[in-house]
Amino acid sequence: MANDDPNTDATAVPYGTPQAPRIAVRGEAHLEAEPELARIGITVSARGTDRRTALASLTQRNAGVLDLVKTYGEAVERLETGAFSITPEFTKHGRGERIRTYHGSVHITAELTDFTALGELTTHLADLDLTRVDGPWWSLRPTSPVHATARRQAVHEAVQRAREYADALGTTLAALVELADIGAEGPGGPFGHTMTRSAVMPTSAAYGAGLDDTPAGLDLEPERQHVHAAVNARFTLHPPTL
Repeated sequence: MANDDPNTDATAVPYGTPQAPRIAVRGEAHLEAEPELARIGITVSARGTDRRTALASLTQRNAGVLDLVKTYGEAVERLETGAFSITPEFTKHGRGERIRTYHGSVHITAELTDFTALGELTTHLADLDLTRVDGPWWSLRPTSPVHATARRQAVHEAVQRAREYADALGTTLAALVELADIGAEGPGGPFGHTMTRSAVMPTSAAYGAGLDDTPAGLDLEPERQHVHAAVNARFTLHPPTL
């Protein structure tokens, strides 16, 4: 005896049947939002005729930069020290290997939530000796509600699209069979991935300038973030009359 229940037949085979036809659709959402975070990279450099002099100079400059960033308090959400190096530079001429000078560098990453403070900080940093500033790179927090909104909109679009196809056949949806993030079952980016374009500030280095003479803070315009979410959905339909 044939089973006329479309849901039962839908689970029996991985494809549609005349009693339980399947429909597969894709739902997408594209949103724009103001960034929540801005990250800058700071490279502090120093040099000296011997290793100890270079290291002492680098230690002093690094401490000065860290102290400066920390004066911005809660505006700085994250402050991390990355790569550190002391490298000898050899003379290009003469017999044998002779060290001409030592170069030291340390890389610092700062993440801020206050973009007015960001403009002031980058200006102060760029006015320091042998200091390079890169960025800012704008982003949303991984827990930003914008991601959840995009995911919901993608699901709603998938359901709406499936209903439109069912309506064109003169029938209605019977059941949801599968809902999957794009890339969840294979290679690809994370669902709801935030796509950002980096705005890189030119390398800045000033010599002999003090904070009292620092020019007005940079007026940085936050870059709007583009959030994309996508899902694949499969439904069973009540058998249409064709």
